[in-house]
Amino acid sequence: MEEASPEPSVSFWSQISTFKTRAWEAYKRKSTSHWVLLFLSSAAMLVAFPASSILSRLYYSNGGTSEWIVSWVAVAGWPLTALMLFPTYFFSKTLPTPLNLKLILSYIVLGFLSAADNLMYAYAYAYLPASTAALLASSSLVFSALFGYLLVKNKLNASIINAIVFITAAMTIIALDSSSDTYGNITTSQYIMGFIWDILGSALHGLIFALSELVFVKLLGRRSFHVVLEQQLMVSLFAFVFTTIGVIVSGDFQGMKSEAKNFKGGSTSYILVLIWSAITFQLGVLGATAVLFLASTVLAGVLNAIRVPLTSIAAVILLHDSMSSFKILSLVVTFWGFGSYIYGSSSLSKESS
Repeated sequence: MEEASPEPSVSFWSQISTFKTRAWEAYKRKSTSHWVLLFLSSAAMLVAFPASSILSRLYYSNGGTSEWIVSWVAVAGWPLTALMLFPTYFFSKTLPTPLNLKLILSYIVLGFLSAADNLMYAYAYAYLPASTAALLASSSLVFSALFGYLLVKNKLNASIINAIVFITAAMTIIALDSSSDTYGNITTSQYIMGFIWDILGSALHGLIFALSELVFVKLLGRRSFHVVLEQQLMVSLFAFVFTTIGVIVSGDFQGMKSEAKNFKGGSTSYILVLIWSAITFQLGVLGATAVLFLASTVLAGVLNAIRVPLTSIAAVILLHDSMSSFKILSLVVTFWGFGSYIYGSSSLSKESS
């Protein structure tokens, strides 16, 4: 009796052909406007977020000294969300979500936490190079997974736990490089404080992400595009109110005129940095919101993984940040962690579908 010959393995080109067929089928299932909006949203994440990080560091490098102003600028672009929200009511023929006491209180709490989060990141960028701050901020993915598991009961699998371990290791690698990663006018204690503020800001960001998801699950019960934008608008508005109070009470708002005069490039450069900081940060947030709604958390994770090295490379080119072997290793480990998280999230999505 002759032995059965083994089945030929699927060739590389047949796999490519299968992928192309599936991609084309996925493309045809959605309208052209969907893909155009997804492309623009993805581009906003990949361009606006790194630009916002660079501008925050540029503010300090050129003579800015107020962490309150940086955090205030981060939410000053909230009217952009309103400009995008109002037309959705007309085109989708829907009405605004009715507000109740619980929903308003949740927006106030999230707004306060967002204001605190922005202030922590502002302190981080005051003391850290932009490339380092961006790498440390990627740890928010770890805290999002942990808080999502604890508060929203999101599932964890081996790949996501592996991602948590790798990203934590990447943060440790950066800590080992503090001696060669500081600006000349930044002391070691200030660098350590910037490191701590960045990690705390990332932890709070992860908590905000989980609480926002909890609001959708418990209070809203739906996740349409205009509802997502409504939450983003209300949270940004309350964060703006809290931050405005802080910037006035601290006296930094009254000191903006003198700070502008001493800014490198003069008052015009000062105003442009602040305006573009507000615009880019809000566009990045809107892009991320749209990607989550139009695609999935997996694609948002992919784009987040890509924007971390983009920010680091831009900081090296534009701000002349150092790129030591420790930082390169940390970047590689972080990227690996993101890849593991994306794989784990994709597996969970397939199990639930």
